[in-house]
Amino acid sequence: MLSRRLLLASTCFLPLPAFAQAWPAKPIRIIVPFPAGQATDILARVMADQLTKALGQQVIAENRPGAGGSIGADVAAKAAPDGYTLLMVTISTHGIGPVLYPKLPYDAQKDFAPIANIGLTPQVLMTSLKSGITSVPELIAKAKTGDLNYGSSGNGSASHLAVEMLKSAAGIKLTHVPFKGNADAQLALQSGDIQLLSDAIPGAIGPVKAGKVKAIGIADQRRSPFLPDLPTVAEQGLQGVVAVGWIGLSAPAKTPEPILDKLSAEVMRILKDPEVLEKLRSLSFVPAEESRQEFEAYIAIENTKWRKIVQDAGVKIE
Repeated sequence: MLSRRLLLASTCFLPLPAFAQAWPAKPIRIIVPFPAGQATDILARVMADQLTKALGQQVIAENRPGAGGSIGADVAAKAAPDGYTLLMVTISTHGIGPVLYPKLPYDAQKDFAPIANIGLTPQVLMTSLKSGITSVPELIAKAKTGDLNYGSSGNGSASHLAVEMLKSAAGIKLTHVPFKGNADAQLALQSGDIQLLSDAIPGAIGPVKAGKVKAIGIADQRRSPFLPDLPTVAEQGLQGVVAVGWIGLSAPAKTPEPILDKLSAEVMRILKDPEVLEKLRSLSFVPAEESRQEFEAYIAIENTKWRKIVQDAGVKIE
């Protein structure tokens, strides 16, 4: 009996399992699946700085670019679900990418636990000044009477699929001219080689405000504070054209719920900080402020929406 008591007493001094220790007990990394200097990277570093202050442990942004974001996303998906590896997720890695590339090494929904959506930036429909098109109704009318070209930053890109969404909603035909990037597509629009281009606000706002192109509609449910006088596509009578870029934060699936809740609450608090809001504004993003559950539902909706657009348009990526 005495030996049994001694055995029980001795177990009280055994080390507690790692998951039972206070989190965080060591530095945390946020994997950024894109190169340094891009919007995702800048927001990751803002979040890392703010979370370092909030959690009392160093939070580091680590760039793992390549393959449209899938390399970094795969690294995060295979990391231990212990709260020490997080991932910046975007419309590319978790919205459009999983639809375009069914053989990705990760499952955008099953392999991740969403934490919070951070920033949003909708697509802007722009026309060439030479086209004379100044509104969405005018675009639809001209498309029904003649052949119009639209550019994009590449086959399967957000700028491509946003116009495919417009075509489907309006029942019109437009000829797609893919370019190697947004810069080339913008130059073609300004020269009049193409008549239409869709681009996210950060890429569109400069040419629009400089008067080099004509913005005709925001592909969102609400107007943008960066172009407040520009009506949405819906305000002009065409429903169902919502193409919004987003950047959020996720963790590997099976990360403990208390850790996810803590991180989500901290991101929600951070997104109310004036310094962070100013950084978002400088990137032409508006704060998303979506909780864990809202962000998880949002990603599922995005997958369903873009899958239909890709399938209806017959978009294929070799």
